[in-house]
Amino acid sequence: MSTPPQQPPSSSEQPPSSSAPQQSSPPPPQPDQPPAAPPQPQHTQPTAYPYPSPQSPPAQNPYAQPTVAGQPVPPQANPYAVQPGYGYPPPAASPATGGNAAGRAVLWALVGAVVASAAWAGGLLLTGGFGSSADLRGYRAPANLCSSADYSSFKDEYPVDDSSPTKNVMKDPALDQSYCSLSLKKTSSSYGDAYLSIEVDLHKKTDPAPEFTATWKNYGDSHSDYDVTPVQGIGDEAYLVTQDTSNGSTTSGSRYATLAVRDGWMTYTMYYSAYFSSYDSDTDPPSLDDVTGWLKTDTKSTLEQLKG
Repeated sequence: MSTPPQQPPSSSEQPPSSSAPQQSSPPPPQPDQPPAAPPQPQHTQPTAYPYPSPQSPPAQNPYAQPTVAGQPVPPQANPYAVQPGYGYPPPAASPATGGNAAGRAVLWALVGAVVASAAWAGGLLLTGGFGSSADLRGYRAPANLCSSADYSSFKDEYPVDDSSPTKNVMKDPALDQSYCSLSLKKTSSSYGDAYLSIEVDLHKKTDPAPEFTATWKNYGDSHSDYDVTPVQGIGDEAYLVTQDTSNGSTTSGSRYATLAVRDGWMTYTMYYSAYFSSYDSDTDPPSLDDVTGWLKTDTKSTLEQLKG
């Protein structure tokens, strides 16, 4: 930065006394003293210098306030800030508070958010959270499960067909479900001697494995007097749930058996029940061992028919 200009001595000041005769012309300027500044206009252009009236014209001063159409641009809050449009990019905003420590904290917070988002997205890709296909193993939920399911193992014991079985089907983006309920009758019976229900569920949005295991493996914990036995060789997992309250009698009590199967995201149940009273004409109901064998045989056959 150049030395600010010196003001010329006022006319009231007298030059030092000298024996030399007075000269009518003014003394020449000293070598180290610049010539007197020309008169300044009434409107002085603001500059970045803290001194008045710089000698260098604004165009030569990189720190001078820029002008547009001869008019000065209003000064910025910081008079030393570099103005955009003169070959420099706009200055980056500094953190509002906290100095460098706060700036680093904000930076690390942003980095942490990016890393967390990447981890979340990666987890969704690994677990199929972006709508990956359900593991249905080729199973379908037919409109009429009563005609699609196989329960031929019960025909020898209950040869009379149900003329009006109950059937329904549900189709939804999250779940497809088919259901069939029919009565089993012996030749000599006027009413149903037992009942058979079949249901297939196709879970298309969520894996049913955890809830299926919790429901059927622990069925005896939530329902008293039931026996639960794992079954091998059918689907990914299967459980046989049984109960016999007849104590060998054919006039009181009941017999109950359900085979529940999960294969991928498909779940299947085949349920048998028989209730005894003194009014029933069936005096020789099948044993639970017979019933559970029929359930296993017909379940395997039905699952094969429900594929493809």
